[in-house]
Amino acid sequence: MKLVFIYGPPASGKLTVARELATLTGYRLFHNHLIVDAVESIFPFASDRFVRLRETFWLTMFREAGEAGQSIVFTFCPEPTVAADFPDRVRKTIESAGGELLLVRLTLPTAEQERRIGNADRGEFGKLRSLDLLRQIRGAHSECEAAMPPAALTIDTALVEPHAAAEMIASVL
Repeated sequence: MKLVFIYGPPASGKLTVARELATLTGYRLFHNHLIVDAVESIFPFASDRFVRLRETFWLTMFREAGEAGQSIVFTFCPEPTVAADFPDRVRKTIESAGGELLLVRLTLPTAEQERRIGNADRGEFGKLRSLDLLRQIRGAHSECEAAMPPAALTIDTALVEPHAAAEMIASVL
């Protein structure tokens, strides 16, 4: 079992690349907004209950997928409401089930991020679409991303198309 953990800032193309990768590999796609949106329908974002339940659902899904031998692609945006040691606990969860974690970092220049943030397709889930809010939170998100463990692969999605990015990831699996 492999967990491909794709992370990056808002609008870096995480879901788009993850969809391409899932199609190429047959891995199941576990988009983080599935849990974020479900928990946020009951508890406010960043509340203690929200943070605790979101993480519980994520880690439970990883453990169950590992035990079932089901490889998955997970999308993640490092941000202040996620515990700094979350990636380490994900690794331990996956490895304890006999699986392997592959961290993949997506990047993009600020101008491209700002161009993409308002795209209509970002409305499919409760994704950030406000340029003003993006600018307000960018520093905190950057700090959280800098604290992530080193990625096995880093891809600038302003330079690499989604399908090519997925092929790059698949080549290191």
